[in-house]
Amino acid sequence: MRSARTIPASCFSSCLRGLVLAALALTLVAPLLPAQQLPPADPNDPRARLRAGWWDAAQTARNLELVAAVRPPEGFYDPQRPGSFAFANSDLAFRGTLVFQGSFHGVQVWDVADPKSPKLVSTIACAGGQGDVSIHGNLLFMSVEETRGRVDCGAQGVQDTVSAERFRGVRIFDVSDLRNPKVVTQVQTCRGSHTHTLVSDPRDSQNLYVYVSGTSVVRSENELAGCSRRGPQEDPNTSLFRIEVIRVPLDAPQNARVVSAPRIFANAEGNIAGLWPGGAHGEGTQRTATTNQCHDITAYPEIGLAAGACSGNGILLDIRDPANPKRVAEVLDPNFAYWHSATFNNDGSTILFTDEWGGGTSPRCRASDNPLWGANAYYTRSGNTLKPAGFFKLPAAQTATENCVAHNGSLIPVPGRDIFVQAWYQGGISVTDFTDPMNVREIAYFDRGPVDSTRLTLAGSWSAYWYNGMIYSSEIARGLDVLALVPSGELTQNEIDAAKSVQWDVFNPQEQRRIVWPANFAVARAYHDQLWRFGGLPVDRLTAVQTALAAAESASGAQRRQQLDALARDLDRDARTAKDAKRVRALSETVKGLARAAR
Repeated sequence: MRSARTIPASCFSSCLRGLVLAALALTLVAPLLPAQQLPPADPNDPRARLRAGWWDAAQTARNLELVAAVRPPEGFYDPQRPGSFAFANSDLAFRGTLVFQGSFHGVQVWDVADPKSPKLVSTIACAGGQGDVSIHGNLLFMSVEETRGRVDCGAQGVQDTVSAERFRGVRIFDVSDLRNPKVVTQVQTCRGSHTHTLVSDPRDSQNLYVYVSGTSVVRSENELAGCSRRGPQEDPNTSLFRIEVIRVPLDAPQNARVVSAPRIFANAEGNIAGLWPGGAHGEGTQRTATTNQCHDITAYPEIGLAAGACSGNGILLDIRDPANPKRVAEVLDPNFAYWHSATFNNDGSTILFTDEWGGGTSPRCRASDNPLWGANAYYTRSGNTLKPAGFFKLPAAQTATENCVAHNGSLIPVPGRDIFVQAWYQGGISVTDFTDPMNVREIAYFDRGPVDSTRLTLAGSWSAYWYNGMIYSSEIARGLDVLALVPSGELTQNEIDAAKSVQWDVFNPQEQRRIVWPANFAVARAYHDQLWRFGGLPVDRLTAVQTALAAAESASGAQRRQQLDALARDLDRDARTAKDAKRVRALSETVKGLARAAR
């Protein structure tokens, strides 16, 4: 989200704009998305006309169940002003049974050992912006962007234009004692930190890197040396058109500091402002902001890549040297107003980008709104080449009093499919299947009515993430929601159980990790269900496989191993002629893993 306090950087002269446009035409590596058609939002969808209310709004769901809804603790909301920016809940991070919930007022820590009954463990009152959080061991990272942020975490703000009391950047807390968190250090940056991304180096266990995305006004150089708000034509050392990289020595985190400020927007000729200069893409297209910032960067260290949602462009970064990320591809989309976030599918072959048209504070899911605006766009990846695929927009019309647009989500680890759970602010939560990125389908949803039926009030799901078997949603005005998937024709119990078998010790949504499924019978049956659903094998073979799996599960020791070995051999033969050979091979590999475990 871009808060009302965010101040955009100044635009360039028309002369420079023309030069950059010329350079842009030469450097783009992927075409604009082709014209596509999506149906307008449906005003008859059950989500379209729900009764309003703060705590008692009407609800509707399909294939999702709300199992818990806990309100913010005292001091973290204003009972007179639901949705107040000063207290709005923001993003989430996870460790063990703990959920760390950021907000514009600070951090709330919830214990979800029993997901149906979250318990508040502690709070950290520390104002200064949307307060996005990440966790690594006992280190909690928090973004601070607003000019009211203080080094002492005070809520009184900073009145002076230049002040040693102001803090804008990334705070690092020691939360080894959750009831007594302590500030380890605070790393100041020129534009503050709207969001941040933790990046681990697989070759370096001694250091952690933090990519800082700042989207607000550049502070005075009199407040922080080296800051410059001038454009690159005036100052080649401008604080615009870059991100900042913090290195955190894990054995001495108090020594964390900025070690580089990569010019990831420069072109091959070294032009600092080498990407989209801002403006419309032509008649009937969106006006897109100048690409001088990233809103969000999702790192996937295991494949050596990161995807950045960067104002007017989506970008692909090589992060094998995490201190010095290099841009290797960029894309444009005439339907996007503000590139907001990115998610890879598990094998990295598809990237989902979101467009936060209206900044998250506007109603952008009305029946009258362009269904290609404020949506998800999908790109397939081959090496460093990105190719446009499809779109998805929330299909249910929302009212003019509901802020609604594409926002944050994560993969649900269903083997054999690309499933995504996503927040849409007051549009609620949507679960989609983007296994075929040209034909994305919604398979589940949950929604509430607006906070207020007479005026636009900030609320709704900021982010919705799958973590160890449940979906957790940070509700801006109402607290923390916990939801469970319900089996249906879209998603079987076996597929849900297979997803639940993937357990994380820590999860930061912008620090994507490869999903590895254990070899168990739930995973095997999930593949079997998909082969049945999509006709990947003849019915007689699927019936035989089902019988063989049941028999092997009932057996033990050498008998189980022999039965599984025989089934794997049969599946390998099936794969030679199967309609869905890839999924048959995945089932065979799972069966072989089960056989090895039985030895």
